[in-house]
Amino acid sequence: MKIAFISDIHGNAVALESVLEDIKKKKVDKIYVLGDICYRGPEPKRSLDLVRSLNTDIIKGNADEWVIRGVQKGEVPDKVLELMNLEREWIVSKLQQSDRDYLNSLPTELHFETEGISIHAFHATPTSLFDVVLPQTEDAVIEEILMSGTDSEVYIYAHIHKPYIRYINGKIIMNIGSVGLPFDGLTKASYGLVEIKERNISTSIERVDFDLEKVIQQYTEANYPNAEMMIKVIRNARI
Repeated sequence: MKIAFISDIHGNAVALESVLEDIKKKKVDKIYVLGDICYRGPEPKRSLDLVRSLNTDIIKGNADEWVIRGVQKGEVPDKVLELMNLEREWIVSKLQQSDRDYLNSLPTELHFETEGISIHAFHATPTSLFDVVLPQTEDAVIEEILMSGTDSEVYIYAHIHKPYIRYINGKIIMNIGSVGLPFDGLTKASYGLVEIKERNISTSIERVDFDLEKVIQQYTEANYPNAEMMIKVIRNARI
């Protein structure tokens, strides 16, 4: 069983198409989506439509919550709150009410078993869409925040846009990075691949090239409210 986990598309449909093509080439059996589908990218509607066309299990991320009800004070630095809500208004203008209703209906975690291996997947933590757990976080903190909710063998999350794989007390912890906005300095889309065969597990972070210049042009031509900063993020894979 070969499973792909994708997340943090952020309205970058160009990167999403490249990732889906790579997944197809690898003959993946199942795709799961861990949230942050529309917000901050030039093609929110097309990104959402592509995700929904997968007919798979999808969960909500913090950016999906922002599309639904706006960015609230305390969730981001005060100096960027107004701008981020301007971005959110632009995104909402490209979506239908039914799209927002769909995002609102999404669950916040997945817990399932495949070929005898238990997997727990969520966007940021099992209890929060917003909390940040970075790659260098101490083992004990990861155990408390990410692994205490279920007795699983594999824990998978997204949110931080910095992929990594770690092993703690015989368990696998994987962050799958971001399809649309990587923050680790590598300007390639990121997703996670898990292969299970006879209870043997193989995990990897896949990096996929996409047309950066096309996405940059889209931000400019769409008159995106924060285009200058988002173009820098796309060019440098850093925020």
